[in-house]
Amino acid sequence: MPAAGPARGGSAHSKRADALRNQQALLDAAAEVFVTSGIDAPIRQIAARAGVGLGTLYRHFPTRADLVTAVYHHQIEACAEAGPKLLADAASPFEALRQWVGLFTDFLVTKHGLADALQSDSDRFATLHTHFLDRLLPVCAQLLDAAVAAGDIRPGIQPYELMRGIGNLCVGRDSDPTRYDPRRLIELLLHGLRPTSD
Repeated sequence: MPAAGPARGGSAHSKRADALRNQQALLDAAAEVFVTSGIDAPIRQIAARAGVGLGTLYRHFPTRADLVTAVYHHQIEACAEAGPKLLADAASPFEALRQWVGLFTDFLVTKHGLADALQSDSDRFATLHTHFLDRLLPVCAQLLDAAVAAGDIRPGIQPYELMRGIGNLCVGRDSDPTRYDPRRLIELLLHGLRPTSD
């Protein structure tokens, strides 16, 4: 009889672990599907890519808005956590900034359509946008400060301006995804931050 307690506990732990794995798989699958098929992609497609049934998806995310919001929270956190890691591991602060901007761009490409998806819940959208700025502006500022201190870029670049500029360059992809690649222009933007030689 004493062995029954640990067995039940182990089973509950296993179920929690399975639930977390399923949730992570759904978030990853949804992010991938949003890039290729947009925010209005069929929920069935997301469940299939995650390898779970529709019932599992709806248990984790009862509405499309719940799923969309969770995906963006997940991506914001991943982007925020990547900044310090890149700064520690990259060959230079500028290279860390360049790699982080690449991640930020990938995030923005999936972000388009977010306002439309949450238009019936403007408070949820406003909260998510505030979280976006609160988490990512300090990371961008840290990367810019490190690059300035290393002499990699000119001083005076504001993190909000850089992030907003990157966002504006990403917008054109929605209307012409086959001919317009924002990453090429963003690379030019980054090179424009470098110090000019007299």
